[in-house]
Amino acid sequence: MTPVQYDLLRICGWTLSGAFAGWLTDLLILRRFRAYAHRSDSAVDDVVFGAFNGLLPFWGALLGLRLGMHWNELPDQWNELVMRGVFIVAVVTVCLWIARMASGLLHRATGRVMAGTSRSASIIGIITRTIVFIGGALVVLHDLGISITPMLTALGVGGLAVALALQDTLTNLFAGIQLLASRQLNVGDFVKLESGETGYLTDITWRNTTIRALSNHLIVVPNAKLASSIIQNHQQPEPEEAVVMQVGVSYDSDLDHVEQVTIDTAREVVKRVQPGLKDFDPFIRYHTFADSSIGFSVIMRATEFTERYVLMHEFVKALHRRYKAEGIVIPYPMRTLQIDMQHSLIHEH
Repeated sequence: MTPVQYDLLRICGWTLSGAFAGWLTDLLILRRFRAYAHRSDSAVDDVVFGAFNGLLPFWGALLGLRLGMHWNELPDQWNELVMRGVFIVAVVTVCLWIARMASGLLHRATGRVMAGTSRSASIIGIITRTIVFIGGALVVLHDLGISITPMLTALGVGGLAVALALQDTLTNLFAGIQLLASRQLNVGDFVKLESGETGYLTDITWRNTTIRALSNHLIVVPNAKLASSIIQNHQQPEPEEAVVMQVGVSYDSDLDHVEQVTIDTAREVVKRVQPGLKDFDPFIRYHTFADSSIGFSVIMRATEFTERYVLMHEFVKALHRRYKAEGIVIPYPMRTLQIDMQHSLIHEH
């Protein structure tokens, strides 16, 4: 075995030892920190320690390779080639770590925590990773001796042509950024579009916004169209919203008694169906002398939009049962017709 081969073998041994040490550190030490971060109240440490996932063996291998290169001699051309390779891999892995951490922190800052998970738009991760890796690529190019200034000049000149060619794509991209920056729409919000579709906003990408309807199908809307349309957001300023039901009772009813019975029933149903609702008491308002009944509105509240259906369902059953027990009549629609028979007979003659 030649001295060069012997040095290469020892360098490989150093590299494998470093990779094993990094894997062992990830397994025995970093896993404990991740478990501690998961139990803590702060979400920042989860993101920071989670960003290291799978990177320590790479860094250990790079450190072992660097030490092996220091303690063993290789030809100059090999040494320069290996060192540049180490630098490029180190820059890529560090960029990956920074991108993971920055993307995770932005997700936590802009996302909404629902059902134990943080939901945020994927456009945030795309933009963050793109910026970080562009910065890493510029660092690598500078280390390789490639001048960055002419490239930036060329990009500036060609940027206009690219912008014209990708006008629709860039319009949707910046519209998506505008939607997120305004903080009027968040992933997880229940929204109603100007065209009438409703559903949960599931993602905002670089081009489209995806909405999952209650029927479980997806509605895909270009970001530019969404940014210029009228949208009802049922989660803001708070997810709780009023549920109004129309009821009518007979003209012979005692309205004070009807009011008390209806409010008691609504209060019982809201307490049973919406246990998380606080500081709200149902009420009614009479408003109409209809053809066959006196009409009024029952105002209740649900914790969010989709809970209204269960609340209305249970309220109709409970109110019908209670009215029947109390002798309160919900009249059928009727008309009273008066016919002048004498006039009709004379008219016929």
